[in-house]
Amino acid sequence: MGEVLSQAEIDALLHALSDGSVDEETIKMSTPQKIRVYDFKRPNKFSKGHLNSLLNIHENFCRALATFLAGNLHAAVDATVLSTEQVTYDEFTRSLPYPTILGIFGMSPLEGSALIELSPSLAFIMVDRLLGGQGLEQVKKRDLTEIERKIIASRLARIVQIFGEAWIEIFDVHPQLLDMETNSQFTQIVAPNEMVVVITMEVKIAESKGMINICLPYIVMKPILDKLNNLLLFSSGGKVISQEERQLIREKIEWAKVPMKVFMGRTLITVQDLLHLERGDVIPLNQGIKEPLSVYVGEFMKFKGVPGLYGNKMAVQITEVITKGGDNDG
Repeated sequence: MGEVLSQAEIDALLHALSDGSVDEETIKMSTPQKIRVYDFKRPNKFSKGHLNSLLNIHENFCRALATFLAGNLHAAVDATVLSTEQVTYDEFTRSLPYPTILGIFGMSPLEGSALIELSPSLAFIMVDRLLGGQGLEQVKKRDLTEIERKIIASRLARIVQIFGEAWIEIFDVHPQLLDMETNSQFTQIVAPNEMVVVITMEVKIAESKGMINICLPYIVMKPILDKLNNLLLFSSGGKVISQEERQLIREKIEWAKVPMKVFMGRTLITVQDLLHLERGDVIPLNQGIKEPLSVYVGEFMKFKGVPGLYGNKMAVQITEVITKGGDNDG
């Protein structure tokens, strides 16, 4: 921003002009000319407010995406937004490698299609981990096999759904995966000179990482551009969780499986005694018969109980709930 003159400086400048000590040409030459380049062939159609709003939306998308991939791939996952920029569709497609993974998805009720691109490195990391590997293999510069294609297509369909969930506070959009390609020449969803906004994200899976690009054409986003402003995002306050959402979260947590173990006691025996154990032998433990047993959930002691029988099966009756110490108790 240019320097703002005070009233005293303005008065001094006018006085200098009036007495001839400074001429108009000198002032023009000393004033820096700031020229803003504008390309009429590719006019900017997304404002800075739109781009900032898209950044916030896709930061939420990254958090949900990391949660999904962590559970699906059984690995630590981190996803971050690197940039949001507007380019022509031709510039975006020419920047893509071949082969790559391109998902074409609709954004009902909006008209038109958008693109999501998974880098080959990320795609093969996902395939390798889903098939039992560690996801550490080098990037393969080849097309997908039929099995790999089906695996990636199913994950892309779920990622597109998560994309829609990230938009729920702005606009109720219902994205659906329509097709998947590996060559950008077969994905002409808009004219080459049409402006699009590209959101670039980095996804780290364990020790490996890859990129995801989401391409949103202007003609698709135009009906909801008025909703993409910072005031709407920040004035809405905290999100209120409905009773239905609470119930859904509760149901998902209840399906989580954690090991539960009851320790009968501990002892030390020799290897010779271990090798000569027979049915009916008695092993003394350090646990008193009147002392309650420790019940562990995962790695943490959460309950105390007494052993017994339930029908013809061994069981334990909970007599005490351990609340002291929280998750560090164990």
